[in-house]
Amino acid sequence: MTQPLFHSTARRGFSTEVSTYPGRILARKRALEVDVRFATQPCAIHTREGTVQAHQGDAIVTGRAGEQWRVSRAHFPEKYRALPPTVEGQDGRYMSLTNSIMAVPMSGGFEVLLADGLSRLHGKPGDWLVDYGDGSLGIVAPGIFAATYEIVG
Repeated sequence: MTQPLFHSTARRGFSTEVSTYPGRILARKRALEVDVRFATQPCAIHTREGTVQAHQGDAIVTGRAGEQWRVSRAHFPEKYRALPPTVEGQDGRYMSLTNSIMAVPMSGGFEVLLADGLSRLHGKPGDWLVDYGDGSLGIVAPGIFAATYEIVG
């Protein structure tokens, strides 16, 4: 049996794939402090869900549990703000902004193809499929989802 494959669109707005999926909810990201470094050259980030390709200038964010994810340079300013003494666009501590997302708690395994067309993430039963509303999708483990998001509808 093949697992469902969800595609990041790289287009603004929530995807039809997620917005019409049964059981989807709306949530808001909590304001949380994270560590950020900006890639000085292309690199691979090894996550629980798979390997993600980062491009020069992309932000590599590290959360409280040591988990890492990539945020494109183009989307980073709408998602994070520097905490003094960090200067915007430089490595350091940042605060996540309380952006709205759409998410689905998945009962079985699934995959997400990122907008780069190369990076493929693998979700496990119980993981959340997250649509960030900026054309990107992600997978978030249940414990990290509960600590990072609050359900609003």
